Formats: sequence, structure tokens, C-alpha cells
Amino acid sequence: MEEKKLDIKSIIGFVLIFGILLGWMYLRQPSEEELAAQKAQQEQLAAKQEAEQTADLKANAKPKEPTLNINDSTAVANYKKAVGEFGFTKTQEGSTLLENNVISLVISNKGGQIQEAKMKDFVTYDSIPVYLVKDGNADFGLNFTTNDNRVLDTQDLYFEPSLSNSGENKVLSMKAKVSNNQYLEFRYEIKPNDYLVDFTIRSQGLSGVFNSSKPLELKWDLKGIRHSKSVRYENRYTRLTYNHEDGKISKLSESSDEDEETEEDIKWISYRQHFFSSILATDQNFKSAKLVSKNLVEEESKTIKFTKDYSTVASLNLQGGELNQSMYWYYGPTDVKTFESYNKVDKYKDLNLVESIPFGWGIFGWINRYVFTPFYGFLSSFLPYGIAIIVMTIMVRLALSPVTYKSYLSQAKMKVLKPEITELNEKYKDNAMKKQQETMKLYNKAGVSPMSGCVPALLQLPIFYALFMFFPTSFALRQKSFLWAEDLSSYDTIFELPFTIPFYGDHVSLFPILASVAIFFYMTLTTGQTMQMQQQPGMPNMKFIMYLSPIMMLFFFNNYASGLSLYYFVSNLITIFIMLAIKNYIIDEDKIHAQIQENKKKPKKENRFQRKMREMMEEAEAQKKSGRGR
Repeated sequence: MEEKKLDIKSIIGFVLIFGILLGWMYLRQPSEEELAAQKAQQEQLAAKQEAEQTADLKANAKPKEPTLNINDSTAVANYKKAVGEFGFTKTQEGSTLLENNVISLVISNKGGQIQEAKMKDFVTYDSIPVYLVKDGNADFGLNFTTNDNRVLDTQDLYFEPSLSNSGENKVLSMKAKVSNNQYLEFRYEIKPNDYLVDFTIRSQGLSGVFNSSKPLELKWDLKGIRHSKSVRYENRYTRLTYNHEDGKISKLSESSDEDEETEEDIKWISYRQHFFSSILATDQNFKSAKLVSKNLVEEESKTIKFTKDYSTVASLNLQGGELNQSMYWYYGPTDVKTFESYNKVDKYKDLNLVESIPFGWGIFGWINRYVFTPFYGFLSSFLPYGIAIIVMTIMVRLALSPVTYKSYLSQAKMKVLKPEITELNEKYKDNAMKKQQETMKLYNKAGVSPMSGCVPALLQLPIFYALFMFFPTSFALRQKSFLWAEDLSSYDTIFELPFTIPFYGDHVSLFPILASVAIFFYMTLTTGQTMQMQQQPGMPNMKFIMYLSPIMMLFFFNNYASGLSLYYFVSNLITIFIMLAIKNYIIDEDKIHAQIQENKKKPKKENRFQRKMREMMEEAEAQKKSGRGR
């Protein structure tokens, strides 16, 4: 019976279907009046959603201590008694705005800490400004003991603000005073158009106040605020990462309910929130720190507001009884271009913040970082983002076309040998050992290896895995639209389901459907060439794989970045055309058959492995016959 193969007419039909879809989407695009009306409606909705989010964040945030009523003399007296010498500081509620063109920070008088960090150029999936700190989701402070055995937390102390300029930079000095000349200072310096804020904690004249025999600890807690449409997808790339032991990069688990580590010699700590990061770095490495990450997402839900609960407790050292710790705050995008720009500045180049991006491990991460990331950055600098993906896909497939050729050539050789393999299977159907032995002899004589088609596929794995990590973590794709996909870094939606399908979700994404169809066509094309292999012991059922692979793609990628599904769709489409070109215009099966027959006539020397395998099979066959003789 002749095997059913994918012909050129089927491919043309498939391309026409895709063309019709593109045309349908083009004709359905809204007019300028409709776009203006939609924009106005979205702005109204965004304002309403921001108010709702603020209320939700306040409801879910960590409860704060009641503020001090400065008009209540008794309360003020109790506060001053509790904080001892630091009661010299004016007890004044309020905050100071420290901002530039890209970021806005609000620093509270109480605690001297950042109580709000807002990105000016970015919004969430529902058009709300991106906040990394808001409504009590973060705490920062120092715990120390005074010489009169008071255990104090700077979060409970009042600081006096002083805002000034240093050239183009803005400087905010927050001082918790013991006297006019004795104080603990939190100093913030922000530069124009920069997410990195210089931050120094230093003391003056407090050597007689600090109890140097007791530990002095820095505490930093933060609950990651949700920014993306799919909280589970966002949470998959939300992770605590840290640089320690002279450049070693480590991570806490992104999926376990709680992960905890105590590490030494820490350079920086990154509370990554997928496409945005809150990072605390230091010039004088933290001697030791306890790091904790708690997972707050158990299932996909539109009501979840936070992803991870991060916590750090780090030890600080006094020098001559005084504290002087130079550090940096980074609140901004998890963007390779932004991080690499700091490598060009002498002051920051040792931080190497780019290592906080999850490029992947080993060679996969190397390919992602040094090949795909800069190459896509180059393409997207002059092409629309979706078109840049398509062009990059074409270039990758063309670069891998020699591997595709090798794979198809191996399949063609196996196809030519199929009649002889079938004959051997029938001849030795009752003797599996002899059948395998004779089959290997046939392969050796013909100069064919059944595994030669697998080697090219293995060579492509680093490329596929690197791309698998590139699309979900590439900041360049965030909120960039293409055709019906509103955000190439998130899933596309053509239909919302009124229910949730396990492992699939509550929506239908079109790009995974197209990718699944393309994979099915590709598997149909290749399975016909390799079907004979499943007759060999241990070989997989190719028909089962042919149907399973598209289904897995459909379910697995429904909640993944649409850019990744677009890549796999275009990649498989191009591979189909390449294989058809190889089959119809490059490979001649008659010539292959003639060459194999010539190879059979030439004695071929066995290598050591082949000889060892043959000897083992012959020995096993001899033992089997010997057992029958007894």
C-alpha cells in the first residue's frame, strides 16, 4: 500500500489558509475614529483599574504600625523614650519626591525608606503604571543595638529630609539625629534618565551610640506586584537571584512554596519580577545574608495581586565604631541594553547586573545572550517587532538548512533500504537476535547508520532551547503587538472561554493553533520517510508521535509568549519548504540507491565499536544455540 505523503498542493493550500487569515485580520482592523474611541475608553478603564488596584494592594499589603500623632504630647514622649537618643530628630510625618524622566521615588520621613517606586515609561497589561513599590508591599531598614541596650529598627525612626542638587543629579539626605552633628544618614542620589540610584548608609559621631558587640543587620522585604495578564506565566520568570563569592550567580527556587539560603560574600540581590527588577547592590560585599523566597501563586487567577514574597537579612560591619556602606538601588526593566550600559561606566562595571537576566544555563544561555539577543535587537531597530521575529526565524532556518539536509538524506537512505529490511524482518521474524545482527550487517555494507538522522536533530537542540528562553524573557518584546497579538511577550487571545480547561486555560490563542497545524504537516512529511524505523526493536511509534506533538504544542503553548508560537509556526513552515525543495530538486533517490549498491560491493572495515557489537551479538547467538543443544 502506497504511503500517504504531503504533496505540494497541500502546502499551497496551507499557505492560502494562512494568507486568508492575515487578510481577514487586515480587513477587520478598526478605523481611526474607532481607534480614538477605543483609546478614550481604555484611558477611563485604566483610571478605574488603577484605583481598584490601589485599594487591593492596600488590602493585601503588610499591616503598618499606626503613625505617630505629633499633636499628642503623650505619644511623642513615649516615642522619644522608646528610641532614646534618636528622639532628638523632629517627629514630622511626610515624604519627599525624588524623580527623573524615567522613575519616580517617594521616600518617607518615617524610616527614611522608599515607599513608592513608579516606572514612568511602562504600564501593566491593563494600562496601569508599573509600580515596584506601592502601598506597603516593601520594607527596608537597619536593626541595631545601642550602648544603653535598646534594640532599634530604623523603620520606627523619623528622619529629617534635605533635598539638594549635585550638578545634574538630585541628592536627598535623610538623617536620624542624635544631635546636630551626630546622625545616621540614608543618602539617595539620582541621575537624569537613569534607573540606578546611588545609596549610602553612613553614620557620623555614633561610635559611642552603636553597641559594636551586637549584630547590625540590614533587612529588605518585598512582595512582587503582579504586572502581566497571566500571573502563573509571570511567576515562572519571577525569581530571587544573587551574585556572591566573586561573581557566582545563584537563584532561589521559582516554584517551591518556600526556599531559603544563607550565603556569604554577596555583591547584589535581585528581586526579579519577570520584566522588572528591584536590585540592591553594594561596593563592600555583604559578609553574609539570609535569603528567602516564598511562592504566592498556586493557580491561575485574575484576583491574585502578588507573585513572590522576598526577604533578605544581611550583616553589616562597623569600621571604627561607625557605619559607611556604599550601595545602589535599581528599580527598572530587566533589560539587557539597560544593564549592559552600566558595564561601560567604571563605577558600575563590576556590578555586572546583566547576569540577573535568565538567559539559560551553559551553551544555551551563551547562544541566547550573545547571538539571538543582539541579533534580534539589530533587526527590531528597523523592522516591526513581529516582522523581525519572522526574519530572524528565516535566518535561523537557513543557517540550519545543512543540518536539515543531512537529516533528510539519512531518511532517504533508510527509505531505499526499506524493502531489504522488510525482507530481513520476515526471514528472521522468530529470531530477534539474528534479525538485529543481519540488519546491522546490511547497514554496515550499505554505509548507512539508522542513528545518523538523530545526530542533526541533537545539534539543533541548543538553538531551540536558547530560543525557548529568549522569547519569554526578552524585554524588547514586552507589549509589542503583531497582527492579532497585543503583546508578543504574552499569549494572544482570539476567544475568551467561559470556563477553564485543565492544562489549557480559559482562552484560545491562535498562534499555537497555527504552530500545531504546521507541526502536523511537518510530521506528516517526515514520518512517511521514517516509518520503517518503528519496525526495529526499541524505536518509537512514529504515527503516535505525529499526532501527539501537535497536541502538546497546542496545550503547552496556549499560555506562553505569542512570539515563541509565532517563531515555531514560521520555523516549521520554512522547514517544510526546505524539505520539499531537498526532496524534489536536490536528492535523487535513484542515485542514492545506486550508490548504496556500490557501497555493498566494497568491503568496509569495521570500527572498534561495530566490531565489539558484532562480537557480542555472535557470542549471544552462540550461547543461545548451545543452550538449545543441551
